[in-house]
Amino acid sequence: FENEIILKLDHEVEGGRGDEQYMQLLEAILMECAGEHPTIATSVENFVNLVKGLLEKLLDYRGVMTDESKDNRMSCTVNLLNFYKDNNREEMYIRYLYKLRDLHLDCDNYTEAAYTLLLHTWLLKWSDEQCASQVMQTGQQHPQTHRQLKETLYETIIGYFDKGKMWEEAISLCKELAEQYEMEVFDYELLSQNLIQQAKFYENIMKILRPKPDYFAVGYYGQGFPSFLRNKVFIYRGKEYERREDFQMQLMSQFPNAEKMNTTSAPGDAVKSAPGQYIQCFTVQPVLDEHPRLKNKPVPDQIINFYKSNHVQRFHYSRPVRRGTVDPENEFASMWIERTSFVTAYKLPGILRWFEVVHMSQTTISPLENAIETMSTVNEKILMMINQYQGDESLPINPLSMLLNGIVDPAVMGGFAKYEKAFFTEEYIRDHPEDQDKLNRLKDLIAWQIPFLGAGIKIHEKRVSENLRPFHDRMEECFKSLKVKVEKEYGVREMPDFDDRRVGRPRSMLRSYRQMSIISLASMNSDCSTPSKTTSESFDLELAPPRTPRAEPEEPISPGSTLPEVKLRRSKKRTKRSSVVFADEKSAAESDLKRLSRKHEFMSDTNLSEHAAVPPKASVLSQMSFASQSMPTIPALTLSVAGMPGLDGASTSPRLSQTFLHLSDGDKKTLKRKKVNQFFKTMLASKSPEEGKQLSDALSTDL
Repeated sequence: FENEIILKLDHEVEGGRGDEQYMQLLEAILMECAGEHPTIATSVENFVNLVKGLLEKLLDYRGVMTDESKDNRMSCTVNLLNFYKDNNREEMYIRYLYKLRDLHLDCDNYTEAAYTLLLHTWLLKWSDEQCASQVMQTGQQHPQTHRQLKETLYETIIGYFDKGKMWEEAISLCKELAEQYEMEVFDYELLSQNLIQQAKFYENIMKILRPKPDYFAVGYYGQGFPSFLRNKVFIYRGKEYERREDFQMQLMSQFPNAEKMNTTSAPGDAVKSAPGQYIQCFTVQPVLDEHPRLKNKPVPDQIINFYKSNHVQRFHYSRPVRRGTVDPENEFASMWIERTSFVTAYKLPGILRWFEVVHMSQTTISPLENAIETMSTVNEKILMMINQYQGDESLPINPLSMLLNGIVDPAVMGGFAKYEKAFFTEEYIRDHPEDQDKLNRLKDLIAWQIPFLGAGIKIHEKRVSENLRPFHDRMEECFKSLKVKVEKEYGVREMPDFDDRRVGRPRSMLRSYRQMSIISLASMNSDCSTPSKTTSESFDLELAPPRTPRAEPEEPISPGSTLPEVKLRRSKKRTKRSSVVFADEKSAAESDLKRLSRKHEFMSDTNLSEHAAVPPKASVLSQMSFASQSMPTIPALTLSVAGMPGLDGASTSPRLSQTFLHLSDGDKKTLKRKKVNQFFKTMLASKSPEEGKQLSDALSTDL
């Protein structure tokens, strides 16, 4: 009954019937009937709440269908998606999935379209079971198996991720497909194509520039907004090179009657309860989540930059505030930071370009903590830029020039001299004894900046043009003076030579120094406050000792060994592809068992059958896909030798001609005699003397 009601309401409301008054009337009638039957009152009340929730979302969806704003249509579609998912209505769930996918494709949101379609694949299994009608793709006419439909969807999703430059996600799906091709259907042709595609995606990650998207916090305040936006805050993911001004202009065009708020602080109840529309928009910074597989490892910029802007769920907005007496000559001493943290319902990017904020919190950063964060960020920026210039000689020198000169020339930005005046005085140390550890950390960061700057100036010297040579000379003089001062005050920090080479190419600074592992000093293992790492942990400059190659000991093979396969494998290396590999029955059985155990393990991992028994050995070939064109065949020559009948060249598989070199008749006989002799010698070693003599006589007679 519930299924029929839900399906009927969906079609009727989408067709233009029903309104809010109808929803209220239906609720009143059903609740009145429930009161007359106390035994079913609870069940009826639950049913009424279900129908009312559906009608609210359907009416919102119908209200925005004629709206020019596709964002609102997407939001209402997702609300219906979540409703049908929570109530286990797969057919309706999939129906709205494809509506959302089509909306994303109309807006060229390929990444979001991929994540949307990925939800359909989660309902499918890697099995040859026929798809039920409710999980079939919308518009699909002919029946398909779960495996066929899931593979088709994966190929489409990989194409969307490729267009959206989300190659890391595409690689993840490629690996899952490759495992199926290698372990389940044994289609090596598709496997080879898949691996080629993966290789291209890895190459794209390292060679193609991907601009970081900006993220914007948007608040919709006032009773004039629809219920799915009213008094809520969302984090939006901007498009490539989209500025806040452009995003805000496009946002205001959707609500021409809305008023733009110029403050970034949360409004009061008066604004939230007002009848109008008020929009608040400002830029927020994504917070890098900890990735265990990347932690404390030298990760190149191209890889870590992806995780700094993707798979993010926490965002910060920092606003400077003044407290206490303000020193006009040194603003850093009184500059506090009020930091607001936002947590979204889901990670971005996802099935939408925005998600609702479900948690907000505020913390305050002291001036000293702010100085530590700033110095950490500057040091990281120097190293990352040097790494970029080491890897690409075509980059213009201007950005590096501006960065280095802004730090070493006191006339430009003042460097860290203002930190010294604000925090390294006897008065501050006396008034804030609890900050001693933080002061030591700031001093250490200042000391480490010198070798970083020195490395950058060396690169600048090699790349600078003759026109800018005087500029470079002045910058180098400023650096020398700065170096003498800092090393005298805070000690000397030394870094190994950058000319270390590996496999014929120079190592980047990020690879060479562990303090620049993947996580930013200002974001790793921290929420809203200053990083909790100690300086020695953050700037660990000890290089790992070089690995010395170890020679693997070669295990001796006894003369009586019954494993001619091992001997012939060595012979195969010498004669390229002109030898035959012999496999005894025991090794073949072990190979089958290993393959079956891996298959059973994979089936359990993917929940194909939680209590499935391991299939018998005889059914392995019957389970293989007959559509595969790369199923291996065993050469007839191998079978005849292993079975000890005479060798018959006519029975040799045609594939054997691709394996062996072309030999003359005399060479073929010689090779054949050697192989047979070798085989029987191994058998002689395992026989008693009398049996061995009889077998030897029979062999000499045959030959």
